[in-house]
Amino acid sequence: MISITRSVAWRIAIGYGALFGLSVLMLLAFIYWSTAGYTTRQMEAVIEAEVQGLAEHYRVGGLPALRRLLSRRVRSNPASASIYLLADPQFRLLAGNLDAWPAAARTQDGWIEFGLRIEDEGPHLEVHRARARLFTLRGGFHLLVGRNWRDLDEMRIAIGRAVAWCVAVTLALAVAVAWWMRGRVARRIEAINRTSRRIMQGKLEERIESDGSGDEFDELVAGLNAMLARIEGLMEDVRRVSDNVAHDLRTPLGRLRTRLVQLRAKAGDEDAKALAGAALDEADQMLATFNALLRIARIEAGDRRHAFAPVDLAAIGKDVAELYAPLAEARNIDFRYLQTPAPLHADADLLFQSLANLLDNAMKYTPEGGSVSLEVTADDERVDAIVADSGPGVPVDEREAVLRRFYRVESARSTPGSGLGLCLVAAVVQLHEARLELADNDPGLRVRIRFERRT
Repeated sequence: MISITRSVAWRIAIGYGALFGLSVLMLLAFIYWSTAGYTTRQMEAVIEAEVQGLAEHYRVGGLPALRRLLSRRVRSNPASASIYLLADPQFRLLAGNLDAWPAAARTQDGWIEFGLRIEDEGPHLEVHRARARLFTLRGGFHLLVGRNWRDLDEMRIAIGRAVAWCVAVTLALAVAVAWWMRGRVARRIEAINRTSRRIMQGKLEERIESDGSGDEFDELVAGLNAMLARIEGLMEDVRRVSDNVAHDLRTPLGRLRTRLVQLRAKAGDEDAKALAGAALDEADQMLATFNALLRIARIEAGDRRHAFAPVDLAAIGKDVAELYAPLAEARNIDFRYLQTPAPLHADADLLFQSLANLLDNAMKYTPEGGSVSLEVTADDERVDAIVADSGPGVPVDEREAVLRRFYRVESARSTPGSGLGLCLVAAVVQLHEARLELADNDPGLRVRIRFERRT
């Protein structure tokens, strides 16, 4: 399971959701700023115009006329949001609807903000924000004209609440759309991965399904399917060539071996028999190498000519151990076999060949007096086959290379062999969807084949 931080589908979905949410948030913030800011500017313009009108009225009619006008306005609409205050040069109140001159500091442009106490219908007072413009009249008189900002604040709160709800709904929609996008992308990718896994198991005829949408994924699927068809054709060609080579060369090699056997039987002296025997050994080695190569190629190509069936790996290991026990005794090697019942669904012949190859290598490279062990363990989740020896081992940086065809570590080049044993084991492990692990046995090599139980 891919984590969220590594999932491309999740990153696309989260990125899309974040971009969508941020865009809507910026749009709503602009609407809020425009609406609230425009209303504020309009109210300030009204106050400025009213100040200019009252100042002109004072210039024409003097202080008595201004006081009468302010008193008339206050009496005609006591609940108005407008604020008027006229004071002498010592800030003693002359007219207006405030009880005292506000103590708020005045800004450079003549505006002040202060708390305005308003009697509520209940027994308590409410404090609202008020904003006013100060103006000094001729003669040193002070005029204050402002507005109760309660309506504007309530409007801002309402707009802010609406914006918050819009942001919440937008983010919820963004998450839902992102989740849908992630699911759609993940399903298409999983379809490709699922088919790829089946192909790696040897089912080269498998193809990736297309949903017919004609999008970029469909184009990718079409390209991959064309590539898979080409690979399948090439693999079929290789398999056909391999079969032809097997048919054309096995017969002459078999005849060569037969004639070498006859030559050794008819040789007149010991030197000729020795030469014929050496040539016969070389022919046997060529046949064994040739057969191993063909078998590896067929296994890697997914050739399941040997049917998979329920088997007991412990019983297979016991047969292999009995086969190699005399060799261990002859070389004075301490050989141990440990087992627990290990049922599997597998190819018994291929498992036997794999364990035999591992034990053959262990016996071959373990010096006399050393130790070799074969252990089969099982639990509810996995089955393990472990072969360990006390030989020279394999360097860490060469443990992947030894699984390739004909590769041999430097210390093993003087030992007879073709370098195909571990390669065949790796092919069988891959066919069974198992895992091959090479580790240090301190000293020697420890090889583990791990089969995961599948329900």
